[in-house]
Amino acid sequence: MSDWDTVPITLRKKVPKGSALKSEKAINTARRQGVAVDTQVKWGGGANKQHVTTKNTAKLDRETEELKHETVPLDLGKLIQQGRANKNLSQKDLATKVNEKVQVINDYEAGRGIPNQLVIGKIEKVLGMKLRGKDRGKPLEPRGSAAKH
Repeated sequence: MSDWDTVPITLRKKVPKGSALKSEKAINTARRQGVAVDTQVKWGGGANKQHVTTKNTAKLDRETEELKHETVPLDLGKLIQQGRANKNLSQKDLATKVNEKVQVINDYEAGRGIPNQLVIGKIEKVLGMKLRGKDRGKPLEPRGSAAKH
């Protein structure tokens, strides 16, 4: 093998990888050669979206009326405003005391908020006034005193 003119050279074509086989060029070449080509277009393929349809989707589609969240009644908003005024609290002060955002208090007072019994309960304790039930607007009785009657 010391002869410079007789060096063996091996020429090999690389086998195309999976992604190269799927390229448009590879598909067209295969079609020209008469190879049967099966192509499928996958809906939403390659997208990082997770669309999960719930059981209620069909129910909502059949629903004809406009669906809206239940909101806080306006009279409850007025009671919160009155109670806050009696205690000389701003919306921010009340929000801080009940550990909620100012926007939540604002929405409750304007009748736009979605009622949450936990939040309403916290507001009742801070204002010392009933906001739920038939005694709305009456002072909140200290714990234990209602059982003594």
